[in-house]
Amino acid sequence: MAKRKEENFVSHVNAKRPRQEEVEDFDRDGDEFNGTSTLTAAEVGIIESIQLKNFMCHSMLGPFKFGSNVNFVVGNNGSGKSAVLTALIVGLGGKAVATNRGSSLKGFVKDGQNSADISITLRNRGDDAYRANVYGDSIIVQQHISMDGSRSYKLKSATGSVVSTKKEELIAILDHFNIQVDNPVSVLTQEMSKQFLQSKNEGDKYKFFMKATQLEQMKEDYSYIMETKERTKEQINQGEERLTELKRQCLEKEERFQSIAGLSTMKTKLEHLKHEMAWAVVNEIEKQLNAIRDNIEIGEERAARLDRKMEEQQVRLNEAEKKYKDIQDKLEKISQETNARAPECLALKADVTAKKRAYNEAEVLYNRSLNEYKALKKDDEQLCKRIEELKKSTDQSLEPERIERQKKISWLKEKVKALQDQESSVNQEIEQFQQAIEKDREEHSRIKREELDVKHILTFNQKQLKELKDSKTDQLKRFGPNVPALLEAIDDADRRGLFTYKPVGPLGACIHLRDPELALAIECCLKGLLQAYCCHNHADERVLQALMKRFYSPGTSRPQIIVSEFHNEIYDVRRRSAHHPEFPTVLTALEIDNAVVANSLIDMRSIETVLLIKNNSVARAVMQSQKPPKNCREAFTADGDQVFPGRYYSSENKRPKFLSRDVDSEISHLENDIENKKAQILNLQQHLSALEKDIKRNEELLKRCQLHYKDLKLKIRKSISEIRELENIEEHQSVDIATLEDEAQENKSKMKLVEKNMEQQEEKMEILKSVKIEAENKYDAIKLKINQLSELADPLKDELNLADSEVDNQKRGKQHYEDKQKERLDTLNKKKRELDLKEKELEEKMSQARQICPERIEVQKSASILDKEINRLRQKIQAEHASHGDREEIMRQYQEARETYLDLENKVRTLKRFIKLLEEIMTHRYRTYQQFRRCLTLRCKLYFDNLLSQRAYCGKMNFDHKNETLSISVQPGEGNKAAFNDMRALSGGERSFSTVCFVLSLWSIAESPFRCLDEFDVYMDMVNRRIAMDMILKMADSQRFRQFILLTPQTHFLQVN
Repeated sequence: MAKRKEENFVSHVNAKRPRQEEVEDFDRDGDEFNGTSTLTAAEVGIIESIQLKNFMCHSMLGPFKFGSNVNFVVGNNGSGKSAVLTALIVGLGGKAVATNRGSSLKGFVKDGQNSADISITLRNRGDDAYRANVYGDSIIVQQHISMDGSRSYKLKSATGSVVSTKKEELIAILDHFNIQVDNPVSVLTQEMSKQFLQSKNEGDKYKFFMKATQLEQMKEDYSYIMETKERTKEQINQGEERLTELKRQCLEKEERFQSIAGLSTMKTKLEHLKHEMAWAVVNEIEKQLNAIRDNIEIGEERAARLDRKMEEQQVRLNEAEKKYKDIQDKLEKISQETNARAPECLALKADVTAKKRAYNEAEVLYNRSLNEYKALKKDDEQLCKRIEELKKSTDQSLEPERIERQKKISWLKEKVKALQDQESSVNQEIEQFQQAIEKDREEHSRIKREELDVKHILTFNQKQLKELKDSKTDQLKRFGPNVPALLEAIDDADRRGLFTYKPVGPLGACIHLRDPELALAIECCLKGLLQAYCCHNHADERVLQALMKRFYSPGTSRPQIIVSEFHNEIYDVRRRSAHHPEFPTVLTALEIDNAVVANSLIDMRSIETVLLIKNNSVARAVMQSQKPPKNCREAFTADGDQVFPGRYYSSENKRPKFLSRDVDSEISHLENDIENKKAQILNLQQHLSALEKDIKRNEELLKRCQLHYKDLKLKIRKSISEIRELENIEEHQSVDIATLEDEAQENKSKMKLVEKNMEQQEEKMEILKSVKIEAENKYDAIKLKINQLSELADPLKDELNLADSEVDNQKRGKQHYEDKQKERLDTLNKKKRELDLKEKELEEKMSQARQICPERIEVQKSASILDKEINRLRQKIQAEHASHGDREEIMRQYQEARETYLDLENKVRTLKRFIKLLEEIMTHRYRTYQQFRRCLTLRCKLYFDNLLSQRAYCGKMNFDHKNETLSISVQPGEGNKAAFNDMRALSGGERSFSTVCFVLSLWSIAESPFRCLDEFDVYMDMVNRRIAMDMILKMADSQRFRQFILLTPQTHFLQVN
């Protein structure tokens, strides 16, 4: 092994001798109790050198260099060994009492000297180095101890430059290296070693274990924290009691402060009002000026917006004209195509008729041939039968039978004729019943439809009657049952500031008729606009839509919302409105107080261009018989009919729903209508019931006639069949068999001819049938095409009318924007001239204001209001001065009381949070502490047993954490030859060896970069000293990354064996 002994510092024992390199199985034995052997030398935290000056009784000691693994410091008593160990403890920040050499640091200063110095060099290499870029490979800790017991530090780098002088930096270094100078496992002093070796108390051993593993420090910290927690709880209770008193005092002070603080506020406000007064006039003029500028800016924006709208309107006009032309072209195309297909349709229809006729004729011929064939076949069967009978018969006396047959044939023919007459009569009755039933059914369907129409009108009238009755108590319910609630919601939203401007509506509630007779005409003109609402912008529209959702369920129609910027003036439409000397427009027939309502109706319906003409014929004459009045595009009559220059539309409504003034009269009319409708429905239902009875009776009679007709048919067929059978029977006496056979042969020839003819007729009929079907398909196809064209044309006509109206609307809209733009520009020029005058006036007023108050301030009130406030405030200040004392003293007392209360309240709240968090942390830490203590105990027992086994000892360690005792029992003998003995029963050497094993066990579970033992072998004999030393060296060899410093006065055991 490498040399692991370094020089000692005692002059008379300074020989350095190499330790015997023979360590038999040293590595293997070390592995047995300490895991794998680590051959890496220590890099951080070990002692490289120590130097002392004026320390204890030594003027100068060192510097002493230490190796990275095992170091022996050998010398006689008094030579300075323990001084080195004491300096190590003190120099690394330990307390004086921890050295067992003194109670104060000043006791370490050599007599006659003012101070002492300690210099310790720690290794700082490798990956775990502490701030390697600052300190380098070594950290030099220098401590200066004064005579008064104070000390100071210098922490230097490997180059000697001072890095820090703070103890906190030293503590950080020791924590980083895990150096614990007050831990007996790291540094076991001579006094502690003697005390431990001589002690026989189990409690002392337990304390040593706890201190060595730092469990004692953890336990003390836990106890201290719990005591601190209890003291903190007492402080919280005291603080809460104090808080109640402070709060009462603070409220008293606050009450006095509020009264006196108002005086200061009033004085400050008075000064501020005086300054405001100086600029009040200027501020008012500036407001006027700003208002003019804002108006000019708004006017310019609106002018620009109108330009854009004019452009957009022109685009819409072009689109509307294009759409009108496209629809017109489509209609023309459809008309041309329909006219082109009409001749072909007629030709195909005639062709289908001809083909049907030819097919029917062929079918008749075929049926005739078929009947003829059936008769010939039956005759053939009868002839064959007769021939057979004649061949077998020999009796020729059948004359009486023939006569009898002739009589029967005559009777049967008369019967057939009577039955046929009866059949014809019954057939006529059947046709009469069928016609009667068909007529009744058509009448039933017509009356049923009429009943449904009347019921629909009745339901509508009943609903309208209910709304009219409700409107007697609330006029707004005419426009819908939910309107009052919706308007309340709009008012509430407006109060909460959700609207820029409160929406207006329903529009029908905002207009009044000048002539009640025109109510129906105006309703037919405005239609759904009467229930519409107006919003200033789209944001207001979204809010109103959300409100409507609460009152109108999905799937039901909601009132229309018109979005248009609100103006306070009605549009000037004199240039584009219709004029007639006798008849008013919708605009002039209404009294509209709200400009927003009037402007919306002008924009949406162009009410200034719609005339109201009561008489229908006069309306036709004005609009159609002559040129319509200027700017008039349509007119409405008192009956609600709509009249265009080229069209006339009748109204479906008979009475006004929203604008009628005489509600009672309307209710009376509706009630009469409802009664009439109910009576009408009753009559219709009675008529339906009578028709149903007639139909049922006729159907029964028809059924009887049909059964009778079938019975007559059956009888006729039966009689004819009997006649044929009788006619075909020939007497054997008068007919020759040969003649019958010739007749049968001739009959067969006829059958063949008829059958051949039938086949030809059938082929011809199939050909005609396919031709007929082909003609019908062609006719159906062209007829379907013509019908489709007609269906396409009907909506296109409606679209053409709408497109025509849209073109007119867009033209009026364009003219409207052009007129508005001209008015806007005139107003804008007027405002600019007014702005120039106001700016000159402002300069004069500002010059006067600066003479009164040089610094400009913002003013919100008028001069008259400010003057009144100043006078009132002066009177209040005088009254307050008379009723209160020293203001500054009251303010000071209030501030102190308030700060004291808030500070204590914050402390109590902080302490409560701290106590709660501390309880959670300490509960967790105590569990961890118990677990850690149990783990260290088990490891210590394991290492202790392994170490004892080096001398074939057996032992037990019993930890009693509750009573805080540690009992160690050792069996010196082999196996079970000796019993376990308490350490007090062992010899001195055995007890020392056992103690060394215990110390080495503690070394194995404690982490520290170096171990220091002072006179550890003082009570051992040579054998145990040799064994203990070998065990220490084995451990040192297995822990190359740790440093071992062993102090002993013995030298002979270092001799190579």
